[in-house]
Amino acid sequence: MAEFYNQAAVSYSGGTVLSNITVGRVQDTMTLAKTALRGTYAPGECVTYAVSLANTGETAVTGLTLTDDLGAYSFNGMTLVPLTPTPGALLVYVDGALQSQVAVTYADTLTVTGLELPAGGDLVVIYEATVNGFAPLGAGGTITNTVTVAGGGIITLSATETITARQTAELRVTKTLTPTTVEPGEAVTYTFLVENLGATPVTTADAASLTDTFTPALTALTVSYNGGALVLNTDYSYAPATGEFATVPGRVTVPAAAYTQDAATGAWTAEPGEAVLTVTGTIL
Repeated sequence: MAEFYNQAAVSYSGGTVLSNITVGRVQDTMTLAKTALRGTYAPGECVTYAVSLANTGETAVTGLTLTDDLGAYSFNGMTLVPLTPTPGALLVYVDGALQSQVAVTYADTLTVTGLELPAGGDLVVIYEATVNGFAPLGAGGTITNTVTVAGGGIITLSATETITARQTAELRVTKTLTPTTVEPGEAVTYTFLVENLGATPVTTADAASLTDTFTPALTALTVSYNGGALVLNTDYSYAPATGEFATVPGRVTVPAAAYTQDAATGAWTAEPGEAVLTVTGTIL
């Protein structure tokens, strides 16, 4: 609720006389709020937003336009937009009823025109956007986007929502075999590349363990991790009869990814943290 103040003055030959100050209040009849259904993000993920507009007044409001800046920010003289709206994934509800006739423009901003809100009613707009390559990554990365509603003779309303780059480990593992064609009694090497695309390293406290069952089973194992030899029963376990292999929990650690933003394009890239485990043995 906004307050306003007024004071009158009377000027005459003897000087100026001021009146008392009157205080008035403008009763807000329209309120706007915006919420992201998930507070964190990662590249390529879909974020769902819900925008709610309520009319507590006694008069219907028509001709409203809703605009979302999709998190646009300035970088090296450029305007970068970190969210890409999903065409066709926008719903409008008025007093709980789905509206089929809405005009939507999907571009560097998301625009919905022709919205109407009955007296004492509420309107909810739900839409999706994908986190693209301009979304800030790593520690301190955020996307703050602003939605505005204007038209219908009302004062322009705005609301913001901020989501943060996920600060967790994001692992993936790739397994290769060399050579791929062997005879019984020959040696093979399995190589496991463990990559971390996340902003948080995997440490000993995470108790990570790599497991595999070699089929056919191997004998005379030689195991290394990032080039250093591992010791049976100290660093890993192996059952020759079944081929079951496992590193001791906490033995596998992987550094966090390194994030950089290209100065020319503004695009973010992630250089994953890496760890390499190799297992060499003889085919039975």
